[in-house]
Amino acid sequence: MDTQRKLEILADASRYDLSCACGTTDDDHRRRGAGGTWLYPASLPGGGTSVILKTLLSNSCVNDCRYCPLRNDQDCRRCTLGPEEIAGVFMDYARQRKAFGLFLTSAVIRSPDYTMDRMTAAAEILRGKFGYRGYIHLKIIPGSSDAAIAKALSLASAVSLNVEAPKRSAFETLSKMKDFDRDIVSPMKLISRLTAKGNRYERVKQTTQFIVGASNESDSDIVRATFGLYRRLNLNRVYFSAYQRGLGDPSLPGERNRPANPGDVLTREHRLYQADFLIRKYKWDMEDILFEADGSLSLEVDPKQRWAQRHPEFFPVRLSSASRDALLRIPGIGPITAGRIIKTRRQAHIGSLKDIGLRGKRLEKASKYSVTE
Repeated sequence: MDTQRKLEILADASRYDLSCACGTTDDDHRRRGAGGTWLYPASLPGGGTSVILKTLLSNSCVNDCRYCPLRNDQDCRRCTLGPEEIAGVFMDYARQRKAFGLFLTSAVIRSPDYTMDRMTAAAEILRGKFGYRGYIHLKIIPGSSDAAIAKALSLASAVSLNVEAPKRSAFETLSKMKDFDRDIVSPMKLISRLTAKGNRYERVKQTTQFIVGASNESDSDIVRATFGLYRRLNLNRVYFSAYQRGLGDPSLPGERNRPANPGDVLTREHRLYQADFLIRKYKWDMEDILFEADGSLSLEVDPKQRWAQRHPEFFPVRLSSASRDALLRIPGIGPITAGRIIKTRRQAHIGSLKDIGLRGKRLEKASKYSVTE
């Protein structure tokens, strides 16, 4: 099999890892590149966004992850790219300015450290032979040794180790071969220590991803774990990937307990991203995220509006005098709009939310929870 054919197969297989494939506009979503490869949106270290080439090193896996179509008991066409092949293909993209950086992940070949050695070898070729100084994101394989993780950090701009589930009991339904504390929690803590401010690899960003809906986890389990990852381990970003039903083991809880409305799966993922935004950008506390009796986020309204509905005593908020934090509690008003309100009211009276450019559904929503006087 030649390099191009392997790249087509492996780039296509990488679609099962959906981190950074989310967004609200077409520019936020992945798109096809030449030869069947996937190009993904990515946040640049200095601000703004660009695209990265994403591929697997290999789809040959020794692990038993029950949600994954590439797990060891599945019959699919397997192949592996060599480090030189990956480096060469990426540099072709980089020279043509078709990709800003590389996101390299992999199934587990032989062992975690063997796989990490192949991935870091590709990064070493890019950094050494080609003198590439741009963005490289390396996926850390669960169970990797401390030395393998440190080497990845020495070469990468960002790393990620997928936490997959918010607690041990949920994780154990997804894999019998991996250990939650040994293979997931301990390596994530190590990465956090090595990338902490003042340490050698502080420039390297750490992210992770939950598989949503494959196990028996609740939204409250995921949000609570997300809160802890930001506060205790200083992660830069947490992603959520809705489990793609029909690809995993038929006995998974996520296969047996399918929602009546198939669209609810993606709505649930979207609500988790909204809760994540409130924690990450608004600095909301855990108790500000409200759940239904079964621990789920509301599918009908977003987490911010649910808080507003349960706290009528807080409203209406006076646009003429409210603090920025109070303005951000108003459904339909985000950081940009709140800043515009504060700037505008210093110079003139705000007669209507239309005065600061609010329109459509956001205007209708915000008007119910605010007054101009």
